[in-house]
Amino acid sequence: MFIGEVSKKTQLTVKTIRFYEEKGLIPVPLRQGKYRVYTDDHVEILKLISEAKTLGVTLSELNGLIKFKDSKANWSEISEFLVILKERLTEQINATAAKIAKIDSCISIINQQTPLDSPLNERVYDGQKVAITK
Repeated sequence: MFIGEVSKKTQLTVKTIRFYEEKGLIPVPLRQGKYRVYTDDHVEILKLISEAKTLGVTLSELNGLIKFKDSKANWSEISEFLVILKERLTEQINATAAKIAKIDSCISIINQQTPLDSPLNERVYDGQKVAITK
């Protein structure tokens, strides 16, 4: 298939596809005359790259990860990377949960020590001040 069809299937621009090719993220496609001919493997790798980017994976991480054997992606290495990525994201979730718990603790301490008439006990909802009662 030609690059326009790949672009439609992957929701990537032609410029982006060529950029990924230039960076070695996808194998260089064979040519039919002056046109590049992409395969379903190219489409799958491009979809993987798009999805990985939404998860915060950098192109340099992907560049070291996506290796080709006979123009095919090494999916077992990609799977191992995804397991590591999942662990990293889980650690980030746990760290964020710990920070939220600390914030909740601070709020609780402040609310216990703040006089009722303090501005800290007022919140603005829809443009009106509302007193927070203990």
